[in-house]
Amino acid sequence: MIAPATLAIEDDVPPHRFAVTPALEALVVTLAITVAVASYVLISGANSPQRLIAPPLIALLLIANLVPGIALLMLLGRRVAMRRAARSPVGGGGRLHVRLVALFSIVAAVPMLLVTIFASLLFQYGVQFWYSDQARGMLENATELAQSSYARQLSRWEEASVTMAADMSNYLRERSLQSPDFSGYFYQQVYYRSLSEAALFKVTPQNEIQTFAVVNPYEIDFTRQVTPEAIRELRSGKPAAVSVTGDRIRTITMLPGADELFLYAGRVEDTKLLSEQTTRANAVLASYRQLLARSRSLQLLFNAALLGISLLIVGVAVWIALAVADRLVRPVGELVDAARRVAEGDLTARVPDPRSRDEVGTLARAFNQMTGRLQEQNSDLMTANDQLETRRALIEAVMADVSAGVVATAKDRVIRIANRSAIQLLGADGLVGKPLHEVAPELDALVQEGGREAIVQVGQAGDARTLAVRIAHAPTGPILTFDDITQQLLDQRRAAWSDVARRIAHEIKNPLTPIQLAAERLQRRYGGKIPAEDGTFARLTDTIIRQVADLRRMVDEFSSFARMPKPVFREESLLDAARQAMFLHEVAHPGIRFLLVHDDPGPMLVCDRRQIGQALTNIVKNAVEAIETRGDDEGGAVTMTLTETRHDGTGHCVAIEVADTGIGLPVERDRIIEPYMTTRARGTGLGLAIVKKIIEEHCGTIAFSDRPGGGTIVTMNFDARALVALDQGASAPEPAGDGQLVAMTRNRT
Repeated sequence: MIAPATLAIEDDVPPHRFAVTPALEALVVTLAITVAVASYVLISGANSPQRLIAPPLIALLLIANLVPGIALLMLLGRRVAMRRAARSPVGGGGRLHVRLVALFSIVAAVPMLLVTIFASLLFQYGVQFWYSDQARGMLENATELAQSSYARQLSRWEEASVTMAADMSNYLRERSLQSPDFSGYFYQQVYYRSLSEAALFKVTPQNEIQTFAVVNPYEIDFTRQVTPEAIRELRSGKPAAVSVTGDRIRTITMLPGADELFLYAGRVEDTKLLSEQTTRANAVLASYRQLLARSRSLQLLFNAALLGISLLIVGVAVWIALAVADRLVRPVGELVDAARRVAEGDLTARVPDPRSRDEVGTLARAFNQMTGRLQEQNSDLMTANDQLETRRALIEAVMADVSAGVVATAKDRVIRIANRSAIQLLGADGLVGKPLHEVAPELDALVQEGGREAIVQVGQAGDARTLAVRIAHAPTGPILTFDDITQQLLDQRRAAWSDVARRIAHEIKNPLTPIQLAAERLQRRYGGKIPAEDGTFARLTDTIIRQVADLRRMVDEFSSFARMPKPVFREESLLDAARQAMFLHEVAHPGIRFLLVHDDPGPMLVCDRRQIGQALTNIVKNAVEAIETRGDDEGGAVTMTLTETRHDGTGHCVAIEVADTGIGLPVERDRIIEPYMTTRARGTGLGLAIVKKIIEEHCGTIAFSDRPGGGTIVTMNFDARALVALDQGASAPEPAGDGQLVAMTRNRT
């Protein structure tokens, strides 16, 4: 239906009266290049680069370059339009694109040519005066006037200084410098001539200044103004040496007929404004001369900018024409492509929902409605078959991937179905077909009692789990679902103990300091007054102080457990932390052998150095106490092993293993990390709880196992990749020392 209509439209198209051939395109390109070269030769051959080219000539060159440039842009747009039309499923040869490109180009080019010519002529005639001889002469005359005014003012002051020097010389011919009325005459001359400072001095052959009279109300050191260069100029016959500093004019003049006598005179004058005006006039004249030297280049630069902007406007018009043509042709092409897909059996074919409300948009919406109804009818036929498959797959997926254990039994309590979680939680393989009482007697007893919900502990003492069990009594037999809440209960107890520890620490800590201070004050005040033979008073006060210290240690552990500081992560050497932890106990227990096994140079770990050191110190301390409790005559040994494992693309693990030859784990080993669970008489039960909390905050796990031959192995694993994401770059304390323990490396022979 579409192709015949297209052919009919093509047959109705009248024949072209004008065709764009490659020869015409080559002619336009040649013309553009020729005009550009001719313009360059004409501009370069002009004489006097400081003279502007005639504005009509520049306007003519501008038009001569614009017309071929616009033609080139139109031909380029035609080429692009034909390429886009070739990729369109509609066909048509891109005639719509070409027509729009020509129309938009003409609409943009005609007014743009008029505006460009007007702007060029307006600019050139406007600036022509400022580059003329009249403007240059006006600036030069103004500069010379400012310079001559400044020079006349300095000349008048120089003449006044020479006159005063002559008067002083005439006076000294009749009187000497030592006459009583010389000072009065000198002050009179300074006053009548309105000087702000003056001095009469002599320069010795050693260039030393000998002053005979001075007027210096401002206490200015005039000798700094007397330079050897100025003295040489005066001796060579120069009338006066004039200098200007700020608002002061100073002169040095040699008295005629006197024996090496010089007159220094200074006056406050407003020469700053005149000096600045002279400097500014010189700067303006220099800038104008630079602009005058670049006048032709600026003229050409402005017209070149007009040419570039004009071509850019035409280029934008061509681009807009192509975009408009694409917007008109694209919906038709999408309809053609979608119709072909539907004919091939793809009922999901749609055209984008048009935003316009024209005929093309109405056609697109009708097409989408038609294909939507076809797809809906086809999908209804497949839905019934898919529902059964979906339900079966859903049940299998839920049973396989659910985190809770699910066990379905027959009426005789023989297991019929068990998912992976049930196998893991009950710790047995091949559950299907086994009686429930053989696998989990606790669950079987709960089923016999007819209960529906309960908390049950299964497993042996070393690997016990606490399960939250729910039972549904179905007609085919009981269905049990259970979750492992061991860790949840442990977290709840830990939170409760944390609150208890915080309250205990608060209540106990307040009276400890007064008690200790009171005991120490009693000991200081009455210790010397009570007879030393008795000793009872000293023992009692020492007992109070010692017990208060023990209570304070317990309170500190309570506070440490209740308010663990937030870790500050940075990359640290795990080997340094391990050495420090081992070294502290090696010094305190020389009878125990401490071994540190590691690879060179030792693993690096993103961690809180202080908290990791606290955890390692606590674990080594427990190992030492376990060895001392065992009472082995050989002393025992504590071995710490650092390992680092890298998996390509899967992760990076760092492990710490601490093994001792102590008494081993207690019977209730699953509770040793709970708060206030301890087997020692003076223990608080918070050490391993704090260690576990530190390890968990460092994305790690901790495990306890029996050591072959007696003792305990504590294993800590850290996810190094997860810790890198927590690196905040904060500072951490440096290690106090690296210890003198026995170290072994894996790569030794």
